Amino acid sequence: MWSEGTIGIPNKDGGYTAAHYWVKHYEEPSEFGINGGRISKLMIKINGVVTANYDRGWDIKPDEDLPTQMAYCILLNKYN
Repeated sequence: MWSEGTIGIPNKDGGYTAAHYWVKHYEEPSEFGINGGRISKLMIKINGVVTANYDRGWDIKPDEDLPTQMAYCILLNKYN
């Protein structure tokens, strides 16, 4: 199943950074999933730039940017 959405990551100045994501996830874990989990494809975009991309393996590992890391953790918790 595909899921798409936007996560608002709070900034220090009181605003938000939009992290747009696409996730392909399954009912059961898989050897192709992130950490052997249910997510087989994942893309996170921030300000139009792909900051993480997984397609049965990492094409772009999540960057060290706080919004990317927070969005990645939220998505792992929800879908993996």
